[in-house]
Amino acid sequence: MSELLPDKPYFKIGEASKITGVENHVLRYWEKEFSQIRPRRSPSGQRLYRHKDVACFLHIKHLLHERGFTIAGARNVLDGEADAGTEVSLPQKEQRAKNALAPDALVLEIKKVLLELQERLGRKGK
Repeated sequence: MSELLPDKPYFKIGEASKITGVENHVLRYWEKEFSQIRPRRSPSGQRLYRHKDVACFLHIKHLLHERGFTIAGARNVLDGEADAGTEVSLPQKEQRAKNALAPDALVLEIKKVLLELQERLGRKGK
C-alpha cells in the first residue's frame, strides 16, 4: 500500500486528502479517533503526515467504507485486539446479514403473525 504513495517524507493534509479521497475534516476527525495517527507539525503549524500515517488513513477508509466497520470496530482492528484473541464485533453489513431471516423463514414468520392477528380479531380463516 505504501509503495503506491509518492516518494516524499511528509504529506500536507491536502495531499493526504487527495491520495485517500477523503475530505480534510474527515482526516482530522480520524486523527482524533485513532491513536496510530500522530502527524508532526511544521513551524507554521501545518500537519505533516508520514507514509505510515497516510497508509493508516487508507486502511481506515477500507475498514469503514468497504468492510462496513464502525469507528470502534476499526479502532479495535488497528489496536490489534483481533490478533490478541479478543472478539471484534462484526462489520455492520455482515451483522445485518447474519441477523436477517432466510426468505422462506421470513414468509413463515409473517404468516404466523397474520394468523395471530386474525385470531385476535375473532375472524375465521384458512
